Parts: sequence; structure tokens; C-alpha cells
Amino acid sequence: MMEKEGMLPLDGIKVIEMAGLAPSPFCGMVLSDFGAEVVVVDKLHAEADNPLMLPENIFDFGKHRIRVDLKKRDGADILRNMIRKFDVLVESYRPGVMELLDLGPEQALAANPKLIYARLTGWGQNGVFARSAGHDINYIALSGALSLFKRKGEKPVPPCNILGDFAGGGMLCAMGILLALIERGRSGKGQVVDAAMLDGGAYLSTLFYGLFANSLMSLEIGTNMVDGGAPYYQIYETKDGKYMAVGSIEPQFYAQLLEGMGLNPASLPEQNDTRAWPEMIHRFTKIFKTKTREEWEAIFAGRDACVSPVLELDEVGTHPHSKERGLLTDIHGFSRPSPAPRLSRTPAGASAKRRPKNTQSRRVLYELGYSEEQIARFLENGIVA
Repeated sequence: MMEKEGMLPLDGIKVIEMAGLAPSPFCGMVLSDFGAEVVVVDKLHAEADNPLMLPENIFDFGKHRIRVDLKKRDGADILRNMIRKFDVLVESYRPGVMELLDLGPEQALAANPKLIYARLTGWGQNGVFARSAGHDINYIALSGALSLFKRKGEKPVPPCNILGDFAGGGMLCAMGILLALIERGRSGKGQVVDAAMLDGGAYLSTLFYGLFANSLMSLEIGTNMVDGGAPYYQIYETKDGKYMAVGSIEPQFYAQLLEGMGLNPASLPEQNDTRAWPEMIHRFTKIFKTKTREEWEAIFAGRDACVSPVLELDEVGTHPHSKERGLLTDIHGFSRPSPAPRLSRTPAGASAKRRPKNTQSRRVLYELGYSEEQIARFLENGIVA
């Protein structure tokens, strides 16, 4: 059978995204970027559906949206109808909320045994914190990951909400959904995906658990190789108040770093003499402040020293490498990072997708098989917006 021209990896996969905050919309965005049809099921009277208060909800491109009152029988029945016809449901409520609506995994899988039911939460579906409130900072704190983000003698600094919400949450949830879809292709059966940001934060920290277990790192964070302790894995400020990132771990890269800085290796301590690291950091700091970031970029251009500029968000799109890669995609007047990873034959199609201008309840209901009369009744009775 010939492949349909322009087909995306998830074409034909239909996803219900229960409206939520950043992690679940990001998960839905990933699936949508790679071809899934994603319908956001939202509250009846939610305003703008933009909790980040952005002029454009960056996670909404390519999705449809329906506003339903799930507390009314007819509204819940609409979602049940979707469950019977869709492949995936993603929800990010506290454990037990969907069960209160009689729309939990047991009921959903009874209606559609092939459904992938993804539950994306902070703490997971069980445990003493399972029903407690929390945010990214809380989940990665309990996972141990947050303790790694600090300078020696200083308090941890949260890495925005990238690690919990997006990497450990939305992205790993999307991976769980894909794994379940692959398994469904063999068994014909759906299953529940329990994606917890706590679990994800810990899983992403596997290397450091391993290093610590093998006595290859200290819990005095800020004194180890890749946590700010080494002079060759460090951020240095430049003369113009900008920054350069140095990651010259291997000896051959370290040699290039020293050459670019005008230092003679013979006059310096051994690269991994940890006792000398504080003094070397101080010395490198002074040297990097003698030139602007642009000057350092020119010095290290073409050198295998693992040295690169630290770009601000508004600089990324103009960097030559980013431009050649198409790292950012212009959609509706602003730049959005292009989908990753890149597939050679069936790449993501986000650049061609458009954000719905408003709620698409009628369209969704038509595709579910409801008549014009039924839709009019839903609207009149406040079942859908």
C-alpha cells in the first residue's frame, strides 16, 4: 500500500485533551504537531483558555476545542460519545475527579477497550501526596532533581518549569501514550498511562543517582564536574554583561579552551585537580570579562572547544545556526520553537497548522454524528457553548 503523500506519523489518531494547565496542553501539542487530531474539552464558561495570559495560546495550534458542561448528563454523554470514537484521552486533574464524573479509566475502558487513558499529574495516582496541590517546583523538589540546581553554599534555583511540567510531565506523558499505542497495535487493547511529574523529575536525574551511588559525585552541589564546580564546565560573564557557556570536559577540548583564552597549559594545574578548581574559576572569570561576547564568539569560531554564547530568547532566531536549522517557526506573528525530533520522511507539520480562532463546538459535534436539531438543543440548554 502506497503511503499517503504528506502523511504524518500520528495521522488518524484522535485525542481528547481535557483542558488544563501547561503540562497537558504541551502533551497535546506534541501529539498534534506530529499529526494527531486533538480536541480540547473545556469548561462551559472558561474565558480565553489562556492561563498564561498570553495574546495567543502557544499550545493551541492545530487543535479544535469544544466547551461542555460535564456536570449535566447530556454534557457527560457527549464526552462518553467521544471516548467511544477516540484513541486517546489525556487528563491532568487530581486523582478521583474524573471518577466523580463517572468518566474514570474503568468506565472509559469499558466503553472503549482500545482507549489509551493518560493521567498526567504532579504526584501520581497513589501515595500520601497524591491528592495534594503542587506545582513544578514541588514535584522536582521531592524527586531530588531540584537539589542539583544550585551554586556551592547557595539555595537551589528552580530551572523555570521546564524540568517538571514539560520534560518530566508533558513530554514523558506523550512518550507513554506512544508506547501504549505501539503495544495496542499488538494486543488490540488500551491501558492507563500514569504520568507523574515527580516520577519524570527523578527519571531524568538517573545519571546523578548513578554518579552518587558510585561515589563519583558529592552531595555538596557546586563542587562537582557538571554542577558548577569545574572551571571547564561553567558560565562566564563577558565584558558587555553577556555570557559564554563553557563545556570543555574532554582533554582535547580543554586544550582548545586554554589556547583560545591565551593560557599556557604548562603554567596551570592539571585539568582535574579539584583543589585548584576555585582558583581556576576565578582566573577564567577575569579573563572572560576582558572581551565582549561577540569577541569571544569570533575567537572560538571553528575551534572544537565546546564554547558557545548564552543567547536570550529574542536572539535565538537570528543566530546563523538557528536560522539554517529552522529552529523557530513563525506562526501568527510570533516565533514558536519548531517540533522536535525531526523525521526525514514524515516530519511534523506544525508550521502548516492554524490556531482555531474560537470555540469549534459545532464542528466537533457534527463530526461526532449529532444532528443540527440536537446541537441547537445543546446550545439552548447550556450543555455546550
